[in-house]
Amino acid sequence: MNWVKPLVIIGVVVVLGAIPLFMLVNYNNTEVDLRNQCKAQQKANEAVYDEVWKVLSQRAGVLDKYAQDFKEVYVNLMNARYEGKDPMMNWIHEHNPNLDPALYKDLSIEISAQRAKFTTVQKRLIDIKREHDNLRQKIPSCFFVGGRPELDIKVVTSSKTEKTFASQKEDDIELFNK
Repeated sequence: MNWVKPLVIIGVVVVLGAIPLFMLVNYNNTEVDLRNQCKAQQKANEAVYDEVWKVLSQRAGVLDKYAQDFKEVYVNLMNARYEGKDPMMNWIHEHNPNLDPALYKDLSIEISAQRAKFTTVQKRLIDIKREHDNLRQKIPSCFFVGGRPELDIKVVTSSKTEKTFASQKEDDIELFNK
């Protein structure tokens, strides 16, 4: 029985020595995972941004083309219809084609949806950075990965937003500038 006590001591030392090793492996893997997630999310943000502008540009282009075609057809229709007649008298009695305002509403809804989509992916990138910062700065993980470099993320914003946050003032409350 005198061999049991040294085996227990050796077992305790091995277990206590293995715990920091397992912590190092775990925190290292978590840090690498967050760093890789950040890189992937940054690329995903670029892809979503590209999609947003392509969708909006193409939708606006379709709407613009519709308006141009409508104007052309409308002018030709009115010229042919009222050639040699008093247009005001016929105008009152006839049903005339209209440019469908629903197209503008649809474009407005699409703009909001695409902007919301882009904001969501940017928030995800910011959250990955927050998780990484917590891992690097909180105890006990900071003992193992605290020296790792901070993630450098790129959040797309506007000059107006940057100026507002720099000045800490937002006085431009007019929705439609005059």
